[in-house]
Amino acid sequence: MGMLFSHDTLPQRVLFGTGKAAEHLGAEVDRFGASRVMVIAGRRDSDTVAGLTARLPVALHYSDIVQHVPIESAEKARAAARENDIDLLVCLGGGSAVGLAKAIALDTALPIIAIPTTYAGSEATNVWGQTEAGRKSTGVDARVLPATVIYDAALSLSLPVGLSVASGLNAMAHCIDSLWGPRADPINAALAGEGIRALADGLPAIVADPEGVHGREQALYGAYLSAVAFASAGSGMHHKICHVLGGTYNMPHAQTHATVLPYVLAFNAPAAPGAESRIAAAFGSSTALEGLNALRKRLDAPRALKDYGFDAADIPEAVSLILPVVPANNPRTVTAENLAALLAAAHRGAPTSAVSVGFPPPES
Repeated sequence: MGMLFSHDTLPQRVLFGTGKAAEHLGAEVDRFGASRVMVIAGRRDSDTVAGLTARLPVALHYSDIVQHVPIESAEKARAAARENDIDLLVCLGGGSAVGLAKAIALDTALPIIAIPTTYAGSEATNVWGQTEAGRKSTGVDARVLPATVIYDAALSLSLPVGLSVASGLNAMAHCIDSLWGPRADPINAALAGEGIRALADGLPAIVADPEGVHGREQALYGAYLSAVAFASAGSGMHHKICHVLGGTYNMPHAQTHATVLPYVLAFNAPAAPGAESRIAAAFGSSTALEGLNALRKRLDAPRALKDYGFDAADIPEAVSLILPVVPANNPRTVTAENLAALLAAAHRGAPTSAVSVGFPPPES
């Protein structure tokens, strides 16, 4: 029958250029005609923000940013925006800063200019998330899509190599998950394949030369592609797992994604030959899992969930929370038993080589 699919492209302006962030930000603030800007950035970025916004009409600098956007944090930030008559949000940093800006926009419909300094990708999606009573909820809303994204590799030079690796593998997870997400289509697949290639080029370059620009530019480019693909395809099995782990057990976002990814790939790839071959081609490897594992070895990537505070005793509860939200179109049928085995393997950092026929037994 040939190709048959539906694809939505999100309306967003992207400005890319190393050393150009201040120039691009100033032009965008003028374009919006803003007179009372709220700048959202962590305290460690205060000097960077001061330089970028020195000539802008900033009404409020806001730095109370919390991972996974607790509802209390969101409400406090929304109140601050209203009290200061804010007409434009500017966020700089990683996914937590962008997430807080989205939480404000969800309530106020204020436009957002996002300046990412990590590879989280939230800046390119219309997906919001927040945590209440230990449970993370997500949704899709046009109001939270940043109107403009400004990418400047120079702003990521302060991101430590280890966090760069974890954040970049989070972006890789966006690419891979989008190949079997609920709304996966050929356009998403093309973006994801190029995103994998760019990240596989950029991340080793960052490790080899942390002060170099090439690797960081490639990683930002790959992160953008990964997020666009993910926003269109929707959350697949990998993201459903990581959202539960992050929101329920307060685990670090990037490291959790980086750790879980090879296990989900090993689980799904044998049942998704088209996606598997595209991932392998993007890595330039004989199989998708071989390519990912080789990259992870070069990067000294995060290995085990137990290293980030996840307890094996929490696996049954995690399974009960994840299983109902796994998309129905996942390539392989997910059961309580094989999901528990996946989490157990990720918990201890077990090899993924035998996963296609069942996870390795627990270590004796």
